Amino acid sequence: MQFAQINGITLHYQIIGAPEGRPVLVFANSLGTDFRIWRDVIVRLVGEVGIVLYDKRGHGLSDAPDGPYAMDDHVADLAGLLDHLDVKKATVCGLSVGGMIALGLFRDRPDLVRSLILCDTAPKIGTEKLWNDRIDTVREKGLAALADPVMERWFTPDFRRPDNAEYQGYRNMLTRQPVAGYAGTCAAIRDADLTDVARTLTVPASCVVGDQDGSTPPDLVAAMAKAIPDARFDVIKDCGHIPCVEQPVALADIIRAFLGGPGKGTG
Repeated sequence: MQFAQINGITLHYQIIGAPEGRPVLVFANSLGTDFRIWRDVIVRLVGEVGIVLYDKRGHGLSDAPDGPYAMDDHVADLAGLLDHLDVKKATVCGLSVGGMIALGLFRDRPDLVRSLILCDTAPKIGTEKLWNDRIDTVREKGLAALADPVMERWFTPDFRRPDNAEYQGYRNMLTRQPVAGYAGTCAAIRDADLTDVARTLTVPASCVVGDQDGSTPPDLVAAMAKAIPDARFDVIKDCGHIPCVEQPVALADIIRAFLGGPGKGTG
């Protein structure tokens, strides 16, 4: 395991190398998960790209300081980690809040960003009331109180079969995240609006969404793609909010095509 002190907190990360000259792909995961969600995607890309995975503050094995957090905190953490690793001009693949972090990284540190893959995300997600209610519930009752409705938005009915061990495993991942980190990141999402950043992107962008995403529905992601100059837009069939879990082959194929396309991630 690999750890670094960034902005006064410990971040857990992993690097998987590739031959010299290959692009670097950075993965930023969603609320209530850690970087293990990307496993079935990265095993299909190993050797083609250099890979950086990390647990954002408040998640996985990274520190979970008391919140609330700001989106700027998450952005600064990723920028600090990439500086620590001497990574320049990476393609950043962000899922949900990870996509917001990716947009913020381009805004604050464009020198670090070659292109963006914005997966099941939007520049503005949810309402103030939605996030405040969720914060109150988590603080009063714990993450288990949210698990079932969150799982319904994350995964398709077929994936949520009682006999699917993977489903129970990802439910465990959610409920075992630190309450402080989950609630703190809810506040960061609540207070963030990156619409102007999306409209003024000057790097290639790919927007991806599951056709049954209950958290950031296809229409929301399509609107983001329309706002971003020359963005690519892909809908993954039979998929909810976490395509790296439900449809990793489809997502890996989209990433590979984006990185290899003219004027795209390899630039």
